[in-house]
Amino acid sequence: MMLEYSASGEPLIPFPLSYAFEDFSLLVRRLREQEQGKGIPEGFVSSSTYWLLAEDSTILGVSNLRHRLTPKLQIEGGHIGYGIRPSMRGRGYGHHLLRLTLAAAREYEISEVLLTCNRENTASRAVIERAGGRFQDEEFVEAYGGVVRRYWIHNPAGNVAQTGDEP
Repeated sequence: MMLEYSASGEPLIPFPLSYAFEDFSLLVRRLREQEQGKGIPEGFVSSSTYWLLAEDSTILGVSNLRHRLTPKLQIEGGHIGYGIRPSMRGRGYGHHLLRLTLAAAREYEISEVLLTCNRENTASRAVIERAGGRFQDEEFVEAYGGVVRRYWIHNPAGNVAQTGDEP
């Protein structure tokens, strides 16, 4: 997956994909510590990282659930960042991964979930809207270098979103 991202020249989203991955056990330890609020980089919040795997353990995608929002995350980033490996896009995996991450957000009692995406990323917009995302607004964010759209998903405990079939 990392080789595909590298070959595509795309940014690594969500941010944990930018961590060194050669020693997988070290990566997992780092992610678990971040989930517990330990070793968090300056300006970051505790977060949980989830992997979407195929039956043969091929990594299809990754999501990151931030447990709370900072003022910066309210502008760009939101509660959830997710990415699907380039060769697996267009097959419903983004929708499936977001649905699973929303379920995890309920476990953290996050009942209103903020998601952001680049205005030009029509695939991500479609995934968010299909999951019930309500458009809030958009603005040019200089630090991001583009127009960011913001969506909210109502995600109360016990809510089972109408998200369609599995991919």
